[in-house]
Amino acid sequence: MHNEIETLTEEYNGQREKLKTAKKAADAAQKTLATSEADLDAKRAEVAMLAQNAYMTGGLNRLLAFAGSGDPDSFLDRAATMDVLEQQQGAEVNQVTQAREAAERARAGAKARIDEVQKIVSELDTKRDKITKLVTKVESNLFKRALGEAGRPGTRAQRVNLPIVGSGKAAQAARWALTQQLKPYVWGAEGPGSYDCSGLVMAAYQKVGISLPHYTGSQWTAGRHISREELRPGDLVFFYSDLHHVGIYLGGGMMVHAPQTGDVVRIASIANRPFAGAVRIAD
Repeated sequence: MHNEIETLTEEYNGQREKLKTAKKAADAAQKTLATSEADLDAKRAEVAMLAQNAYMTGGLNRLLAFAGSGDPDSFLDRAATMDVLEQQQGAEVNQVTQAREAAERARAGAKARIDEVQKIVSELDTKRDKITKLVTKVESNLFKRALGEAGRPGTRAQRVNLPIVGSGKAAQAARWALTQQLKPYVWGAEGPGSYDCSGLVMAAYQKVGISLPHYTGSQWTAGRHISREELRPGDLVFFYSDLHHVGIYLGGGMMVHAPQTGDVVRIASIANRPFAGAVRIAD
C-alpha cells in the first residue's frame, strides 16, 4: 500500500504540473479569443459603414442617372467613386469573413484548452480520493501495529548529522535537506512543515536557486544521467521501474529522503530500495 500511495502521489504531482501548463495555455487562448472577437466587431462596423454609404450614394440605376444627367463628367466622377467604394466594400467583406473564421478558430481553441483543464482537474479529484482512502487505511494499520508493539523497542528515526563533501549547489542542497530531518511525510506536500519525496527534492534545490518541478518524472529529466559509481552528494537517486521514489544522495551509499506515510524525513541506505538510476542537477 505504501508503494501504491507513492505511485499515485507522483502521478498526482505530475498531473498538477500538467495542470499549470494547461491553465497557462487556456489563459493565452482566452486572450486570443478576445482579440479575435474585437477585430471581428471592428471589421463588421467598417463594412456596415461602407454599405450605408453605398446605399446613400448609389441607389439609382446608373444608366438612368446618366441619361438624366446634365453633367456627364460629374456623373462619371461619381461612378468611378462608386467603383472604388464597391471594391473597398468587397475587400472589407472578405476581411470580415477572415476575421469571423479566426474568431471561430479561437473559440474552438479556447474551448479545447478549458476542456483539457477540466479533464485534468477531474483526474486530480479521482486520484486525490484514491490516495486519501489508501492513506486512511495505512494509518489505521500503523495505529494498530503501534498498539501491538507498545513497550517493545522500535525503529524510531533519529536526527543524524553527516559531513557533506563539496561546496557547490548540489552539496548545499544536500546539507539543507538534512536540516529537514524528522519532519513528517505527507503526500503532495512541499514544505515547510512536511514533504513527500519529490517535494523535499524540489524544496532543497529551490533553496540554492534551482527550480525543479514537484514530480519525479520531470525531475528525472531535469539533469544529466549518471551511473551509480559516479554518485556525489546532492545527486538525485531514483527507485522502482516507474521512478515513483526519489532521494538526495549524501555519500557513502546513504541518502536523505521522505519515505512514506507514517514516517518522517530521514537518512537511509540506497540499497534498501530497487535502484533505477541517478541524475546530476548541479555541481
